[in-house]
Amino acid sequence: MKKKDSFCSLDPQIFYLNPRYILFIHLILNDMIHVMLTVILFVMNYILHKVSFSICCIFVLFIRFATENTPLNVACMAIECYIAICLPLRHSRICTIKKTLILIGLIWVTGVSVVLPDLFVTLLTQPLEFFHSQFTCNSEVVFPNPVLIKKKYIIHSFFLVIVWFTIFYTYFRILFTARAASKDSKKARNTIILHGFQVLLCMTTYFGQHLLDVVQRWFLLNYLDSIFTFYIIVHVLPRSISPIIYGIRDETFRKYLKKNMLCKCSY
Repeated sequence: MKKKDSFCSLDPQIFYLNPRYILFIHLILNDMIHVMLTVILFVMNYILHKVSFSICCIFVLFIRFATENTPLNVACMAIECYIAICLPLRHSRICTIKKTLILIGLIWVTGVSVVLPDLFVTLLTQPLEFFHSQFTCNSEVVFPNPVLIKKKYIIHSFFLVIVWFTIFYTYFRILFTARAASKDSKKARNTIILHGFQVLLCMTTYFGQHLLDVVQRWFLLNYLDSIFTFYIIVHVLPRSISPIIYGIRDETFRKYLKKNMLCKCSY
């Protein structure tokens, strides 16, 4: 009985006292918000076909907040991985819980500050009838100003340059610093590569309209199939990578999940 109790009484504090897991949990929650809102919006468009501006605007704003947060969060996780491998003696001083929470706040501030001006410009430039109209809800319809669409692509490109630079920098620093090829350094390099793959998938969101045009050419006779395929590729697939990177691959998380499930089954 004591052996069983010790087997099951695992302390989950490591998951909210470790900056790496805090960033991971934030990424998962952010992706859950994104997927949940996009699913609801997809169903609304499928059933109702047209949605009012106010409802559509709320959904689009929070979806875009979450969209902007994802690559920034991935870049921060890559930096934390680099500090843990290349600067292990300074890791506990640099990557504190307080600094991690401040970093998450800055991620949200950045996402909001990028997206919210589009709403203000739309409120100032569109006629009153526009705000009482109904339409198939998406970002380009809610914020139709061509300048805003161009601004969005420019900001997305700027973010991608920063994130890709961070990915490449951290990967090669880990590669050249940890030449001993230890187990931790190999795992860190593989994690950075997966981060890069995740960012590559996130790029489909940034160029979603062009991708939608391509998908619609594949499904010329079925518009709903093209929309559903586009949704899976752009919104679901990139966000299914996160649990694999830090969930299944992480030894501590995997061990805790396995033991927790076994304990529940045993009871």
